[in-house]
Amino acid sequence: MRDMKLGLQLGYWGSGPPAGAEELVAEAERLGFDSIWTAEAYGSDALTPLSWWGSRTRSVRLGTALCQLSARTPTAMGMAALTLDHLSGGRFVLGLGVSGPQVVEGWYGQSFERPLGRTREYVDIVRQVLAREAPVTNDGPNYPLPYPGGTGLGKPLKPIVHPLRKDIPIILGAEGPKNVALAAEVADGWFPIFFSPNAVKAFEPSLAEGFAREGARRSAEDFEVIAFAPTVIDDDLERAADSYRPFLALYIGGMGAKSMNFHFDVFARMGYEAEARKVQDLYLEGHKDEAAAAVPTSLVEDVALIGPKEKIRDDLEGWKESIATTLLVSGSTETLQTMAELVL
Repeated sequence: MRDMKLGLQLGYWGSGPPAGAEELVAEAERLGFDSIWTAEAYGSDALTPLSWWGSRTRSVRLGTALCQLSARTPTAMGMAALTLDHLSGGRFVLGLGVSGPQVVEGWYGQSFERPLGRTREYVDIVRQVLAREAPVTNDGPNYPLPYPGGTGLGKPLKPIVHPLRKDIPIILGAEGPKNVALAAEVADGWFPIFFSPNAVKAFEPSLAEGFAREGARRSAEDFEVIAFAPTVIDDDLERAADSYRPFLALYIGGMGAKSMNFHFDVFARMGYEAEARKVQDLYLEGHKDEAAAAVPTSLVEDVALIGPKEKIRDDLEGWKESIATTLLVSGSTETLQTMAELVL
């Protein structure tokens, strides 16, 4: 069993900057957390808050969980990674994800087609930028470099800046079996937004497939699995579950269309297809409160740590025995302190 690490998940903003983020970052570093992470959806970006809050830190790794592929060209993403790694003294971790068709096509105005092919090309180009061994080129259909046509004046370029590290870790967010296999093949780690120690076996064939592919970057022994572990400490179990049900209802019901919702699919693979269908139907009909109430407590317990401190201590054993290498925690400073006591 590997030593479990903790990360602070700051996520993406709601209607504005979250209160108390600087205090949480400072406390996480003081407690010995390994990393802090930011995210983006279609409001705040991931890189700016990470650099702003990260500038107050000295030891924690600074990661994006996740940057959306469609938000930046791969060379722009490579530039940002190169820059932040220098500014942080070699502490940057690049988390990437394809997002979903609603955001990619509705917000970024790009096609969602070929997510696997886009991801593979994207990661390869970012690694070329970071390696700075030759001018960056790509013959693939998604991000051709140099651009074909146009003025005809484009030429392959190398970044001006020399990298601090050529091997900045790249973590891929993945939910579907093919994408999980791709993460195991080309990335340094996997970020499952919903992780269940009880149901992770469903992903083991995909991970094994990726590790077995020719040229795979990692093996199971040195591959990071950075699992979101929502934690709600409350002596009343149902009250604790109630505080997390609306988030699950949003993702099961609203973060995707009825015909294509990767989050819904994850819970279906966990064995909750009928329950997830009910949540989704209620949510899409506009009954958000009823949708949240329809999320079973057992489902919440599968993907989150909820209830009294003693129960969470017991439940943590399953997480520690799983393939997860880091648990991402959010909440108050008291929550961080309790998790540090129980895990570190």
